[in-house]
Amino acid sequence: MNRRSADERREELIEAAIRVMIRDGVAKATTRAVVAEAGLPLGAFHYCFRSKEELLQSVVERIMARSLVPALGAVTAAGPPEQVVRTALHAYWDRIRQSPDEQLLTYELTQYALRQPGLTDLARRQYQHYLSTVRTSLEALAQLADVEWTVPLPVLTRYGMGMLDGLTLTWLIDRDEELTAAALDEYARYLVSVARPRGA
Repeated sequence: MNRRSADERREELIEAAIRVMIRDGVAKATTRAVVAEAGLPLGAFHYCFRSKEELLQSVVERIMARSLVPALGAVTAAGPPEQVVRTALHAYWDRIRQSPDEQLLTYELTQYALRQPGLTDLARRQYQHYLSTVRTSLEALAQLADVEWTVPLPVLTRYGMGMLDGLTLTWLIDRDEELTAAALDEYARYLVSVARPRGA
């Protein structure tokens, strides 16, 4: 396998793992089940991933990227803080609403990792990745809106992560669109309230 074909197989295995986990649950996403879903030989897995843990981490990163990358892409130009923040948050939420099964899978992955000997580090890295992604998004929003945050970025990042994580889980349970949208707008107003013009 050349480098390109290895990358292609890696992509196929990540997507296959997501399908298997959504359909059958994380516990049943064995190496054999994933390669069978991808239509690849068992040896392809060991060529592309050092362990099942590495595959699970790649799944987490893929789902998170699908949610946040479109959110930042929706902000096509710099603008007032209110516009930039609200546009990005609603683009993020549109992606959550379009992929409830993937979002539910992220919570299942966390619980599975915390309960499996040798996999607890996966849950820690999962949330480290989430926090890093949220921090990067906040930095990008500040740049686009030409503002700086008045709350220390590590604190604002953890606050935002907790808010979005909790909002997502609550919506997965009750699917209350109206209250979720109102809560998201409230978070947008909060972010604007802790922003000031850059250099002020």
